[in-house]
Amino acid sequence: MKKTGIMGGTFNPIHYGHLLLAESAYNQFDLDEVLFMPSKNPPHKRELFIIDEAHRAEMVRLAIADNPHFVFSGEELEREGYTYTADTLEILTSREPDTQFCFIIGGDSLMQFESWRRPETILQLACVLAAERDGMSLARAKEQIAHLNRTYNADVRLLLVPNIEISSHDIRERCMAGRSIRYLTPEPVRRYILEHGLYRQTSLEPSQG
Repeated sequence: MKKTGIMGGTFNPIHYGHLLLAESAYNQFDLDEVLFMPSKNPPHKRELFIIDEAHRAEMVRLAIADNPHFVFSGEELEREGYTYTADTLEILTSREPDTQFCFIIGGDSLMQFESWRRPETILQLACVLAAERDGMSLARAKEQIAHLNRTYNADVRLLLVPNIEISSHDIRERCMAGRSIRYLTPEPVRRYILEHGLYRQTSLEPSQG
C-alpha cells in the first residue's frame, strides 16, 4: 500500500520548520511522498492576515522544487468556503482507496486536536504523525497521543523532529520591520517575498474568514 504524508497549513509563508517536519516524517515512517497542501480558508485562523493564495501556493512550489518526494497539492485551494481536514481526507481516501494517508501535525495542533471539526473522522481515515515540539515536553506529547489512541481507537504516532525556532509569524514581523529573513526560509522563497513586496503592512489583506 502506498503511504502518503500530508502537510497542511496556510504556509504564510512556508519556512524551514515546515520542510524539516515533512522530511522527518518521510524518513521516520518510510513514506512514499509528502503532499504540501496549502489551506484556502482555514476556520481556525479567521483573525489572521493571510496573503493571497496564489502567492502562498507559489512559495510552496519554490520551497519544495528540489525535493523529489515532496509534491504540491492544490486540493484545498480548489474548494470554496472553509476547508476542513476531515472533508479533505474523505475526498482523498475515496479517490485513492489503496493509499494510506498520514496527516502530519506539530505539537500545538496535537494538543488542540479534539477541538477540530470531526476529529473522529480524521482519525478513522488517516494515521496522525505528531511532532514533539513547540515547547511541549516529550511526556506531555506521549500522554496526549495515548489519550487520542485510547479514546478514538486511533493510530497517532510520535514524530521526532529537531526543534528549530522558526515561525511564519516571526517572518511576517521581520518583513514588516524591514529586517532580514535570510536562512529562515529557502532562498527562492526569500527572493519571491522581496520581489513581490509581501508582508509589508500595505501588502496584507484580512483573511476572508
